[in-house]
Amino acid sequence: MRRYLRVVVLCLACGFCSLLYAFSQLAVSLEEGAGGSGGKPQAAAASWLGGGGRGAARGAGSAGPAAHPGRSDRCKDFSLCYWNPYWMLPSDVCGMNCFWEAAFRYSLKLQPIERMHLAVVACGERLEETVTMLKSALIFSIKPLQFHIFAEDQLHDSFKVILDSWSFLQTFNYSLYPITFPSENAAEWKKLFKPCASQRLFLPLILKEVDSLLYVDTDILFLRPVDDIWSLLKKFNSTQIAAMAPEHEEPRIGWYNRFARHPYYGKTGVNSGVMLMNMTRMRRKYFKNDMTTVRLRWGDILMPLLKKYKLNITWGDQDLLNIIFFHNPESLFVFPCQWNYRPDHCIYGSNCQEAEEEGIFILHGNRGVYHDDKQPAFRAIYEALRNCSFEDDSIHSLLKPLELELQKTVHTYCGKIYKVFIKQLTKSIQDRYDRPPKER
Repeated sequence: MRRYLRVVVLCLACGFCSLLYAFSQLAVSLEEGAGGSGGKPQAAAASWLGGGGRGAARGAGSAGPAAHPGRSDRCKDFSLCYWNPYWMLPSDVCGMNCFWEAAFRYSLKLQPIERMHLAVVACGERLEETVTMLKSALIFSIKPLQFHIFAEDQLHDSFKVILDSWSFLQTFNYSLYPITFPSENAAEWKKLFKPCASQRLFLPLILKEVDSLLYVDTDILFLRPVDDIWSLLKKFNSTQIAAMAPEHEEPRIGWYNRFARHPYYGKTGVNSGVMLMNMTRMRRKYFKNDMTTVRLRWGDILMPLLKKYKLNITWGDQDLLNIIFFHNPESLFVFPCQWNYRPDHCIYGSNCQEAEEEGIFILHGNRGVYHDDKQPAFRAIYEALRNCSFEDDSIHSLLKPLELELQKTVHTYCGKIYKVFIKQLTKSIQDRYDRPPKER
């Protein structure tokens, strides 16, 4: 009986080894069939159907491992395993993973690292603001980030110098794009509201390979990880394509409900300074509108909408978004004011209850408050993040001097609730400190 048991065990062992070999050969054949797929994708170009105007990334940077090919890494090359027996590996390759790597190498390739896509549009004197915003995103976020930066040509070199100097972080990539509008109406779109502001309307048409995207204005500061607002994408129902915060919480001081001469979303409209988008859904959807009984796709609705309402809109592209979602309210996910906290939430008294309870998640310094003395609480946060470095000591030590600065602002309505400004920031810094060093 023991003899038969040994034979069975031996057969099972041989079968297991044969199975491993079969997986290995299958993985090798699949890899050869998919060869050349590891290259870095090029930035998408915008191709306008009507006019042939074109915009492509002028420069691209990388801050991940691929940007440092000469870096010493003992486990650097899995693929050597498939032609080297695992017991005869070169000295610069780890052997413990290679026994299994041959069988599972192909499946590993099917699991790329998820990146969060963040877009911003910078024109004029917005370089410093934009860089500070990007820094705040990197300081607290956990997953890698892909920056899509649309900027005037004269700003590209400055962006490249600054972002390349951050390459040691290895937590982000970036692409630079020129400002791009449909050629037949470029001048009209560019001067709408503020220079280049309406660029955001065309992001789904330019970044055709990007599924989801977080657009933010240059005057945004992240006080908690981008991961957290990115996770709201999972809360979208089947009809929702984008997410924004209300323009006002208090109708008595609302702008749209008192002055707008066009349709707007909800009771007080929405603010587009922080806009989370499922762009795949945006490109596919046919939108209801008040111009025709036929539903129109995103690329077809924008120009007719501008022609109809251009004499009635004040806030440019934000007004157009309000009109679109007025007619398609089922398509919008509304997140609380703490995700887009502006001076309007405190200059007439505090009116963002969620921020009072949990703190400010994303600070939006519109009205130029980072650069004047009208709202010093906003300016204090901006200067603290602008001046800090990526060093752990610099980040962890900014709270005490910041709180002292905020205490000097209590003569203003926003300053009276200054603890709201640092409540979430304190937690984010502590959470960052608690993470392993490699994840900071």
